[in-house]
Amino acid sequence: MFARSPVLNQSCPTEFVFRVFTAVPEFQALLFLLFLLLYLMTLCGNTAIVWVVCTRSSLRTPMYFFLCNLSSVEISYTTVVVPLMLSNILGARKPIPLAGCGAQMFFFLTLGGADCFLLAVMAYDRYVAICHPLHYTLIMTQKLCVQMVVCAVGLALLLSLQLTSLIFTLPFCGHRREINHFLCDVPPVLRLACADIRVHQAVLYVVSILVLTVSFLLICVSCVFITSAILRIRSAEGRLRAFSTGSSHLTVVLLQYGFCALVYLRPQSSSSVDADRQFALVYTFVAPLLNPLTYTLRNKDVKGALRNAVLRKAASEAD
Repeated sequence: MFARSPVLNQSCPTEFVFRVFTAVPEFQALLFLLFLLLYLMTLCGNTAIVWVVCTRSSLRTPMYFFLCNLSSVEISYTTVVVPLMLSNILGARKPIPLAGCGAQMFFFLTLGGADCFLLAVMAYDRYVAICHPLHYTLIMTQKLCVQMVVCAVGLALLLSLQLTSLIFTLPFCGHRREINHFLCDVPPVLRLACADIRVHQAVLYVVSILVLTVSFLLICVSCVFITSAILRIRSAEGRLRAFSTGSSHLTVVLLQYGFCALVYLRPQSSSSVDADRQFALVYTFVAPLLNPLTYTLRNKDVKGALRNAVLRKAASEAD
């Protein structure tokens, strides 16, 4: 008789389950309500941005085109994760099949990567607007804006497809494995593999450097040029307005890139599983929620368009 291959001898799991945040029913209900509230606020805020940009002709500029696409990505990004997460907080844990886990990982990585690339594209847009205002309309044409968005999403899709396909070639021991996370993210799934994962970790670091480090460096370079240009503005009001726009963008960037880097770029030996889950909450809930807040509460054009839309709606209902 032929000897069995060690890989074939492993029993591949048919499903995964997620580790619960807490087993205390009262805390489960509290977490459910908190995460549901954050999710609804994220949906409402980002949907409002998409709606107002699409309906107001005064906002059909490159900046708001990118902001509209970023909000669309944020809506999809959180929706890939949060509904399944909420269903597992209350009641019995619901298993997710191997194919479902792979699908969630693929869409999560694709949308997360597109989010990071779009933030870099928006930084370039602000660089052109502030450093080359006279040539802005000539450089940031509609064709170029569409191409940049397509390239951002396409590159994110390509990288996530390669990484997800590589991860799920690994054997996973046992019929049902517990993922110490609330989603099928790469690091916690890699920990469940019963095979050598050094190559997979190396690929994860390379992809993370491309998505996070390269994009962040491009944003930093843009910020240096923008800051230099702002300091040359003679009007104090002009400097204040330019710094206000830049600081809003920088807040979202630091949260998104900072916490993602802590999860994906830390050496595996020093990473804490519980810390990874807490960091993931930041870029799953906080960063997508801050996107509409920073770009609407500190933006007179968007606030004015939203106010006018609400007033027109109220007036039409009154008639």
